[in-house]
Amino acid sequence: MCVGEKEMGKVKVCVIQPPYSVNYTERDAMFQWEMDALDRCDAAMDIIVMPEAGDVPTLASDREEFIDSYQRYNQRFLDKIRETARRCNAVVFANATFVTEKGERNTTYAVDRNGEIVGHYFKQHLTSTECFARKLDCEYSFQFSEPYVLTIDGIRYAFLTCYDFYFYEMFPNLARQNIDVIVGCSHQRSDRLEAIELITRFCAYHCNAYVLRSSVSLDENSEIGGGSMVVAPDGKILANLRNKVGMVTVDIDPHGKYYKPAGFGNPPSAHYQYIELGRRPWKYRPAGSFIVPGDEWMQYPRVCAHRGYHAVLPENGMAAFGAAVALGADEMELDVWCTKDGKLACVHDKCVETGHGKEAVCRMSWDEIQKIPGGENIVLLETVLEKFSCHAVLNVHLKTWDNKTPWPEEALRGVLKLLKKYDCEKHCYLTSGNDFVLQQVRALDPHVILCCAAGDRPDEVVERAIAFGCQKVQFLYGHIDAEQIQKAHKANIACNLFKADDRKTVIKWLDAGLDTVLTDNLTEVQETVKFWKQQNPGKTGMRYAQCRR
Repeated sequence: MCVGEKEMGKVKVCVIQPPYSVNYTERDAMFQWEMDALDRCDAAMDIIVMPEAGDVPTLASDREEFIDSYQRYNQRFLDKIRETARRCNAVVFANATFVTEKGERNTTYAVDRNGEIVGHYFKQHLTSTECFARKLDCEYSFQFSEPYVLTIDGIRYAFLTCYDFYFYEMFPNLARQNIDVIVGCSHQRSDRLEAIELITRFCAYHCNAYVLRSSVSLDENSEIGGGSMVVAPDGKILANLRNKVGMVTVDIDPHGKYYKPAGFGNPPSAHYQYIELGRRPWKYRPAGSFIVPGDEWMQYPRVCAHRGYHAVLPENGMAAFGAAVALGADEMELDVWCTKDGKLACVHDKCVETGHGKEAVCRMSWDEIQKIPGGENIVLLETVLEKFSCHAVLNVHLKTWDNKTPWPEEALRGVLKLLKKYDCEKHCYLTSGNDFVLQQVRALDPHVILCCAAGDRPDEVVERAIAFGCQKVQFLYGHIDAEQIQKAHKANIACNLFKADDRKTVIKWLDAGLDTVLTDNLTEVQETVKFWKQQNPGKTGMRYAQCRR
């Protein structure tokens, strides 16, 4: 049946809300309810929406229960939704497990009126339980992708799954796709109904689209969870099961839109179009295709561009950092000194040539540094963060005259404030071989990621890292062995090597378990690490992500 065979422009939507149990032994009963509900669907319906995890109908507390449920129900569930689509001549959206070469994915299936699976939406924001308890494949979620839009019977569908609804940053990008309907297969078993209604209404209003949200009922008297509903583009709730078990149907015009004045006295426009007129992206958190996963999530092994891509560009300079980012460096190392007037200057050496001899960076003012030969290439830490925050993980080396001199406390506070200001706290770690500095930083911020460098005791770097609560160590070449790497890993400490520039050395230490290679030979080492990953697929990944949570 074509959409046009009903009332002009109208389609009948059915949203189903099954009961839900946290008792895994009730899985057969819960699954049977889903099967019976699909059997109750009829030919009057055009669109049918089921909740998240149709093949895991009760709480699966670990991976074993998840796999058991998937194996019991997945194929039966997929067969049933396809059969329902054919019998009812309806489009069916249902969420279940999809298996790829890299593992299982939380997936919303789109089934057309012929019972053919015509689309897969992979949940973009997975919970920690999905990543670490169920061990679902989540690598794809750390890569840039456009919003997934699927057109069926002339209706443009977009998708959000459960946790996705909380990431309001997604809404403007969905709105740009000129979508008609957002399908939301959800659970959201911990939020109040009022909050779920608010979020869903805001989504519909902002995207100028209908939201069809299907969830599960924890209990018919519960104020938590549930909230299967249909919301119109103007934010009005057309139907809401709250926590009632069952299904609800409502007629909608999927192409209907809501327009309002774009500011007082202006012509009508969609809400997101009005917002676009005043958008100021530089006021918001870093986002977009150049943003990389933070240190907690970025895969190992990594390549760190030592002082940026300075093989052909001035070290610690904007051009070197920009080239490293453009070439896809996982990390960038930069050296930071505190000048005598408290500025944070990116310079490697203790002393710089002034034209009249050498002078210590820490004894010069920022104005004096800018006037030396080549001073125009020296930049402040803030300038680097302003341009490259979250474009790579930053290894910020806090430099001191010797390993017994502490940093000025106010300057350290300044570093920490800049990381917060530019939203770089999860994309940066602070490195020092100076034990006093490591203690200072840890006292000021117990959460900042610290890396213990060689310092005056390069053969004791792992012990020092453990003592100061560091998450990383940076071995000095010539003071590293496999036993030390294993010792660090047992303490959940990631291992850097300063430095390696040739293929043989890089492969040797990657084979020993090294996590990050600092290098002056960025492109060749990147190719070497890429080759090593291809040869060792089981030895890569987010090795330390779980232990840091």
